[in-house]
Amino acid sequence: MTEHGLSTGRANLDVFAETLMGAAENNRDILVLTSDSRGSGRVTPFGEQFPEQIVEMGIAEQNVVGVSAGLAASGKIVFAVSPACFLTARALEQIKNDVAYSDRPVKLIGISAGVSYGSLGSTHHSLHDFAALQAINNIDIVAPADNYETRKVIEAAVDHPRPLYVRLGKKPMLDLPHNNTELEIGKARLLTPPRLDSDVAFIATGETVARALLAAESLEAEGITCSVLSMHSIRPFDEVAVREAASHSRVVVTVEEHSVNGGLGSRVASFLMQAGIFRPLHISGIPDEHTVAGSQFEIFDHYGISPSGLSATAKRLLEKAAG
Repeated sequence: MTEHGLSTGRANLDVFAETLMGAAENNRDILVLTSDSRGSGRVTPFGEQFPEQIVEMGIAEQNVVGVSAGLAASGKIVFAVSPACFLTARALEQIKNDVAYSDRPVKLIGISAGVSYGSLGSTHHSLHDFAALQAINNIDIVAPADNYETRKVIEAAVDHPRPLYVRLGKKPMLDLPHNNTELEIGKARLLTPPRLDSDVAFIATGETVARALLAAESLEAEGITCSVLSMHSIRPFDEVAVREAASHSRVVVTVEEHSVNGGLGSRVASFLMQAGIFRPLHISGIPDEHTVAGSQFEIFDHYGISPSGLSATAKRLLEKAAG
């Protein structure tokens, strides 16, 4: 299956589980802790193959994080797997104190993130996690955009020396261009050909990146030049890449599956303003309201996080800039 020349891969969650199993084959120190989420986290096969390397904690996210921190302190490589909406809300104190403040390199895996649980409503949406975790010192935050980024992030996570939060969704993802670049946590990926100037810079993260790329392709067909950055890392934040993209574009559109408050867009806007780079900017995300219910893509479309919606946003911003 292809969409605009991009092939459809698998859900990032499946790639996470497969990559982790491959790493665990040669490393008995890798442990998985879950909160009644073996199935939803795709780690049931992991438990069957490595029954001594998985611990089911039940629906007790605070215990998952606290025990993970203790195991990490004893030298284990711990992946704590739990729905993002609960992991970063119910267990926020444990993330702050047991993991980040205590400097334990736990790998917190927020599954079914963003609006993956779309029809279950706002209680099951994790649209606060970037904001909450960015306010906590000493935890890296990553949201892979496709299967390639997920695989590389999980491979890197095994030896990552700091606390790490990885945000994963449930839907099969489009395979994005790699441009023969190696993924590094903290380094954004330019998905479009390098150019000295462009009309629009799309700076997107996670499962919205593909939609930004498709929007860019449709705009290019109309003669509107675009660059697209995959900001898989919210922290460390690649200031160099953002500065380069914004400085060489007329307008900037950030895109995320998160509240418009405290996420990628807020981080980009704050950085550009303080760096003295003034460009018309629009934050595309979920507005400050109780989110509508529906599938992930229905919610995206409702809030303009679709190729057509992002294209229209970019055009309006360009018109405003021309002014």
